[in-house]
Amino acid sequence: MIRYPLAAAVLAAGVGFNVLAGPLPGQVDFGKFTPPGDGGQFVEVQVNSNLLSLAAQVVEKQQPDAAKLLRSVQLVHVNVVGLTDGNRAELEKRVRQIRHDLDAQGWDHNVSVQEKDGQDVGIYTKTRGGEALAGLAITVIQPREQVVLINIVGDIRPEQVAALGDKLDIKPLKDVGAALKKAAPKAPDSKETVPEN
Repeated sequence: MIRYPLAAAVLAAGVGFNVLAGPLPGQVDFGKFTPPGDGGQFVEVQVNSNLLSLAAQVVEKQQPDAAKLLRSVQLVHVNVVGLTDGNRAELEKRVRQIRHDLDAQGWDHNVSVQEKDGQDVGIYTKTRGGEALAGLAITVIQPREQVVLINIVGDIRPEQVAALGDKLDIKPLKDVGAALKKAAPKAPDSKETVPEN
């Protein structure tokens, strides 16, 4: 899931993950997941701040914008669990409970999309000090395929998810980011007023 330059940097430096002492502002505990019994899709990725900082150093000279984006993130956590007849009801209920908990914890519910094919997307943000984002949580139910849960801790906006997924080469982030871009409402043309002389 994670390839060059991130993987190369980790191997070269021999950096291990630090265990987080406690939850960060903007961090969501999705709980533990088990792979579907029939060998269905299962992905779990967690990239912590030390690795993100290292990746930023690796790309800084050639891609300063990418380095800036990576430095604005403290944690990336992705879960993808394939849906089967045996786990579908339980996982869909669990995603709805996570959304309920986010609402109860004061997260802003920014986007809610329910497609005709049953796809159900919820995007939440947590602010810090009223200006900067502390975290982003994305919950996706694709009823015939999978559940996707993404938590990004740091000052990152939904429209930056695809770029972050690209830089870290994490496919679920790229896929969700591309879907967010596609589904984003077009901004109305802004009418600028010209001051009269």
